[in-house]
Amino acid sequence: MPSLNYAAPTSVAEAVALLAGAPGRARPLSGGTDLLVQLRSGRMKPELIVDTKHIPGMIGISGDAATGFTIGAATSGAMMEAHAALKAAWPGVVEAMDLIGSEQIQGRATLAGNLCNASPAADSVPAMVAAGAKAIVVGPAGERVVAVETIPTGPGRTSLAAGEFIRAITLPPHAARSGDAYLRFIPRTEMDIAVVGCGVHVTLDANGVCTAARVVLGAVAPTVLLVDAAAAALVGHTLDDATLAALDAAARAACKPITDKRGTIEYRIKVAGVMARRTAAIAFARAQGRAVKGH
Repeated sequence: MPSLNYAAPTSVAEAVALLAGAPGRARPLSGGTDLLVQLRSGRMKPELIVDTKHIPGMIGISGDAATGFTIGAATSGAMMEAHAALKAAWPGVVEAMDLIGSEQIQGRATLAGNLCNASPAADSVPAMVAAGAKAIVVGPAGERVVAVETIPTGPGRTSLAAGEFIRAITLPPHAARSGDAYLRFIPRTEMDIAVVGCGVHVTLDANGVCTAARVVLGAVAPTVLLVDAAAAALVGHTLDDATLAALDAAARAACKPITDKRGTIEYRIKVAGVMARRTAAIAFARAQGRAVKGH
């Protein structure tokens, strides 16, 4: 059995060369909360671990609400929670990240790691997709910027090529009268995997009519679902009963779930509609500058 080697490069170019030149399977390490568990269980057996935390820019948050934020790929959830400007502009993204694991896990877990673990039930991914987040990917061919939703291609699989890794996640400027939210349903009160997750981002006009929307579901298909029909149910409307009913129906229709120990297909579909309605209500309230109890 091949031995496991470790490297801690101090530049993007060095990390790319290590990942691309490894004779066997190589994996980048940002937070490690998924990777280390997979190593211990034997599910993942790479020959090289490339620790990216020593590369300048991999840890930290820059930018502001007016210009957008850049979040280094090794930036922990705890650092995001402590960043007041990021929380104010994109509370749904920060809250989604806060739901991942315990306080100890929050000190290590990262947006990029949660994304590249490619779990259909990942909490941060629907929130990032709803926000229109981008991933800055580096590799042997240089740097490219892609929509976050293009990274996972199936459970445990991503679109990243050999030698590529995520350098940062970017969030766009925060538009006036806009708001985002993320909610999930889990069997326990905390530290569990989502039966259904939902991220919503909306922009409203001065009369409270939705002018733009993104609605994203997690844990109801092999990858997160950006549901255009659900967004269309919101655009051009205030959040009245008819709009909520149309949103509920569109969310349900988009689901392609499985039955497992956390829920049946029928249950997940029903919950998806409920979560879409509840999450949209929070996003609308935030876009109108209203406080939301418990958030």
